[in-house]
Amino acid sequence: MAERFRAVLISRDEDKNQSVEITELGLDDLMEGDVTVAVEATTVNYKDGLAITGASPVVRRWPMIPGVDLAGQIVTSDHPDWKPGDKVILNGWGCGETHFGAYAERARLKGDWLVPLPDAFTAEQAMGIGTAGYTAMLSVLALEEAGMTPDKGPAIVTGASGGVGSFAVALLAAKGWHVIAATGRTGESDYLKGLGVAEIIDRVELSEKGKPLAKERWAVGIDSVGSHTLANVLAGTSYGGAVAACGLAQGPDLPATVMPFILRGVSLLGVDSVMAPKERRLKAWSRLASDLDPKVIKAITSIVAFDEVIETAKRILDGSIRGRVVVKM
Repeated sequence: MAERFRAVLISRDEDKNQSVEITELGLDDLMEGDVTVAVEATTVNYKDGLAITGASPVVRRWPMIPGVDLAGQIVTSDHPDWKPGDKVILNGWGCGETHFGAYAERARLKGDWLVPLPDAFTAEQAMGIGTAGYTAMLSVLALEEAGMTPDKGPAIVTGASGGVGSFAVALLAAKGWHVIAATGRTGESDYLKGLGVAEIIDRVELSEKGKPLAKERWAVGIDSVGSHTLANVLAGTSYGGAVAACGLAQGPDLPATVMPFILRGVSLLGVDSVMAPKERRLKAWSRLASDLDPKVIKAITSIVAFDEVIETAKRILDGSIRGRVVVKM
């Protein structure tokens, strides 16, 4: 009898009404790829919440197994870089959008999409980091490559209680930055200060239309929110500073002016995690392995069972989840 396994499946009817369920599939139901992975852990990202709820048109192929992140072990491989037993990580590459993703006990993937699981992490720890922590690390790298150092002034992190924000705070603080956290959950000051935050401001200060150019308050920023928040972060960035933009929780628009760029020489650095080349991914995961204290991962993450994925995906959109959620298969 062919191997069967559980999977979350999103479907759509002729009227484009979306439904989602946990079902049972076989290996023949999976899409093409040159490696098959036994998924040991995954996670729930904001993007996964959008896909499962249909709140945004993330899914572009139907039906779809959602889930953009996984850690697991190679079961079969026709790829020269991988052999059965190898521990691997997947982040992005259209999984959960155009290619069957992580919310299944088996995944068939392209070997070129994978990177090795660092020895420093278990599968669960790697998924505690996931795309959120990996994106935060890409953002830190972008700032460093732009010549930004802690002596230039404070760093602001928006959406600081979320997944990307939590890791951005921890990574910047570990490198000596004075970190200002912008969050809508100011009651979680103990959590944020435990990650290394020096100051906390209410996100309301940044979330509405502001001045084209504001008082210089920080030298760098990592923004996962977009829209007015990013515009206000740029307006408050000091001369020669830089802001890494990596998300759009508030919206994809940027209602800003060119004034921060041409009057203060501010740089806006775009950060993409989905299609980042392998060399970039390896650098990010290597730095995560060396820079991130495992205690930080534990503080940021909570664990849910596979049966809780759908409900957790709904909760992540209403902002009721702090940090990261690991799904243990």
